[in-house]
Amino acid sequence: ILSCSQIKLPPMMEIITAEQLMEYLGDYILDAKPKEISEIQRLNYEQNMSDAMAILHKLQTGLDVNVKFTGVRVFEYTPECIVFDLLDIPLYHGWLVDPQVADIVKAVGNCSYNQLVEKIISCKQSDNSELVSEGFVAEQFLNNTATQLTYHGLCELTSAVQEGELCVFFRNNHFSTMTKYKGQLYLLVTDQGFLTEEKVVWESLHNVDGDGNFCDSEFHLRPPSDPETVYRGQQDQIDQDYLMALSLQQEQQNQEINWEQIPEGISDLELAKKLQEEEDRRASQYYQEQEQAAAQVQVQGAASPASGRQSGSNERKRKEPREKEREKEKNSCVLL
Repeated sequence: ILSCSQIKLPPMMEIITAEQLMEYLGDYILDAKPKEISEIQRLNYEQNMSDAMAILHKLQTGLDVNVKFTGVRVFEYTPECIVFDLLDIPLYHGWLVDPQVADIVKAVGNCSYNQLVEKIISCKQSDNSELVSEGFVAEQFLNNTATQLTYHGLCELTSAVQEGELCVFFRNNHFSTMTKYKGQLYLLVTDQGFLTEEKVVWESLHNVDGDGNFCDSEFHLRPPSDPETVYRGQQDQIDQDYLMALSLQQEQQNQEINWEQIPEGISDLELAKKLQEEEDRRASQYYQEQEQAAAQVQVQGAASPASGRQSGSNERKRKEPREKEREKEKNSCVLL
């Protein structure tokens, strides 16, 4: 999304590792520091920059953003959101409550996702029948909108995104590049299953079910060369994404750091080391689970999982890569 004038890559570079990309982003954040600002603004910017640099490595595994259900650009303000602010990249979501459904509006209120989950648990344990009912309505809302996109949210997105704007769309713990062309929203196709589909660049976002139309770079309809297998692979990946989202949410609830167990008087350096060890442990566990899942799928004769949606046909057509190549591809991304 950043323009070529903001980040310059070496000529003819087609593949870049995640580590290299993080270095480019870090350098850009440092170079983008405003020149003529007040002392208070400078201190505030430096603090934001420090917070952003501390979590920049998470871009390789995933950022934790907490949506609010009242607006397409309303998120809980966290260090993860600071990254988008410093890079001047708009961040959107479409998980909104329809203001015409009064009982859901009341049950959800101004809660973020995390706050709403806590509210549901609290309401279920309450002796107040009204609170119990409110918690049930909120829980039903989350269940009925498990795809994290509502039709009201889609309408608001279409209205809010400017024509030709490049932005990031958050859904189901995934970030996608999004733009608007002639009033229609499109998501950039980055799934590895489409790697050999040179004409497939964009996918339309016109409903909550995820079955958009594929287009080329000029937004002309370009169906994949093997549509049946692609669409079947799409649905399989949608189901996998949903299960992955639930798994990550459950992991977050079960593995929160128990601050009561941290000894008093611990230094900032020791605390930082403990936090980093915990983050490394979670990342290692996540990759192990992904590798086990990939091995299981390969034994069953299906395509190996990749980030985003994928097509099983193209994976089967290509020869199985050597182990070292597979490891290299996992840590790299292709520039389109």
